[in-house]
Amino acid sequence: MNNKELTNLLIEKSKAAQRIYANSNQQQVDAIVKEIAKAVFDNAEELARIAVDETGMGVYEDKVTKNKGKARTIWNDLKDKKSVGIIERDESTGIIKVAKPIGVVASVAPTTNPVVTVMSNAMFALKGRNSIIVAPHPRAKKCSTYTVELINKAIAKYNVPKNLIQIIEEPSIELTNELMQAADVVVATGGAGMVKAAYSCGKPAFGVGPGNVQCILDRGIDYSEAIPKVIAGRIFDNGIICSGEQAVIVPEESFAKVIMEFTENGAYFIDDPKEKEALRKVLFIDGVINREVVGQTTQKIAELAGINIPAGTKVILAEADGIGANDVLCKEKMCPILALFRYKYFEQGVEIAYTNLKFEGMGHSAVIHSNTCEHIEYTGDMLPVSRLVVNQPCSTGAGGSFFNGFAPTTTLGCGTWGNNSISENLTYKHLINVSRIGYFMKDNKVPSDQELWG
Repeated sequence: MNNKELTNLLIEKSKAAQRIYANSNQQQVDAIVKEIAKAVFDNAEELARIAVDETGMGVYEDKVTKNKGKARTIWNDLKDKKSVGIIERDESTGIIKVAKPIGVVASVAPTTNPVVTVMSNAMFALKGRNSIIVAPHPRAKKCSTYTVELINKAIAKYNVPKNLIQIIEEPSIELTNELMQAADVVVATGGAGMVKAAYSCGKPAFGVGPGNVQCILDRGIDYSEAIPKVIAGRIFDNGIICSGEQAVIVPEESFAKVIMEFTENGAYFIDDPKEKEALRKVLFIDGVINREVVGQTTQKIAELAGINIPAGTKVILAEADGIGANDVLCKEKMCPILALFRYKYFEQGVEIAYTNLKFEGMGHSAVIHSNTCEHIEYTGDMLPVSRLVVNQPCSTGAGGSFFNGFAPTTTLGCGTWGNNSISENLTYKHLINVSRIGYFMKDNKVPSDQELWG
């Protein structure tokens, strides 16, 4: 069976299942969606172990935390939302909104998040009464496939139609491309090439852009409180999270104090120009991130670079020699490495962040630690990002948490800055169609020309 024949078979089964599932009521839908989350929550440890062993990236304990955390936050966000039938009545406009399924969702899952991306997109798809077909990354097919098996086993007790959730067991780029062209809507989480292919497939698509999170430390904050949060965000899952902190921008008069605080919290600061150059060369090959360092420990990265660092080092720091295109350290580094920058006045700090984002990471996320509302809102106004995370780790905050209002998800839209169709966190509402019923409002007041133009 060739790729097209296999894709047609998957789509045919998926459409048949979706037609049956589309008749489900809200209570039935929510029971199934809850079970998807619970399946990952209950098997978080096993799934984390398989993911680390298969991909060779990340941290087992962090993946357990991520599996459980995403299951809890996403279900908590979805459980009270209407997605079947009439979902809203607006008496002031006379508009009634009716939710309708889209059909078959194609979900492209990355090697960096092969479990929670599958869970998250399955929850969003089924919340909207769609079916879903997952195209896993070839280097993570085992854990993604096992995730789907556990989910299907868990939801079977609700007599869901067979093939409601399917996965390509032997993935390839060609097969994934065929799937994207045949599905009704595509959710692509992965590298730039795959996201571009998704937007070129001829079907509605939701993709993500690369991250390069800039972290601004404002004056007047408690560095002993902020810096542990920055470190926690940078080292989570060995830095493979796209929303992880990449650069720290600090007041120049506090630079030494900041370095001391980082060092006391397990960081190693590279001050030797030769060591810094060795780090650059091991992180990037011809300007592209070296696959050998992605999701790896500080010890392994230092060993590859020929640098001696203390045992137990959590994160490696290096002050960049320029901003934006002037230093490759300004790019996204998917490992526990942080670039440092100094600013004289706050607006200059924001300009540094802006320049680095223009170099890479436009539209994704930034973070600020500040006690000054004017500075926070100025940063949110000036930076081309879809989310500005305030006084919390970005890696575990930008994708939604119990402590902020971002929609819990694993797919973070980057807007047109990042060549994406949305500038918010993907959720179930992006995977439904909405019919609008418009009543005639006979008592509405029509403004006079004087009121309009006077």
